[in-house]
Amino acid sequence: MENKKLGIILIIIGLIVGALILYYINVLSSRAEVLGCFNNPDCLPIERGLSVSHIGIGVFAFIIALGFYLIFFNKTEDRLIKRFGEEKDNDKFEFAMKFLDPFEAKVLRKIREENGVTQSTLRLKLDMSKAKLSYVLQDLEKRGLIKRVEKGKTLAIYLKI
Repeated sequence: MENKKLGIILIIIGLIVGALILYYINVLSSRAEVLGCFNNPDCLPIERGLSVSHIGIGVFAFIIALGFYLIFFNKTEDRLIKRFGEEKDNDKFEFAMKFLDPFEAKVLRKIREENGVTQSTLRLKLDMSKAKLSYVLQDLEKRGLIKRVEKGKTLAIYLKI
């Protein structure tokens, strides 16, 4: 959904930029016509301005194309989520492992082995700093792969997939 909103915003910005470029080209063309710019040294600034306008048209086209891509063609997130929902439990775990960095994969494997392990025990078993483990666990929790539950002064970690 966010890609569609971003695509619409990009198309609107692209249309505004395109209108400004067309206005700029029109102004330069009318100046060139008034000066009679054919091999006239006074026309160099106008010729340079027209060259810049061609670059602007390229930027305009890129913004519009990117907007349309985001609206109509970028469906990878939806496909991944749909496929993830269709997988069996063991397949889900292996599928999720493909998208994790080595630290996240290491932590998730250990949690799978010992579901409900406390965060402090996990830190000792994985030989990670508190800060790194906390960061990795926050990221995994945001992705919906684990949940943390208070257990005394520490947190117990459970696998959600």
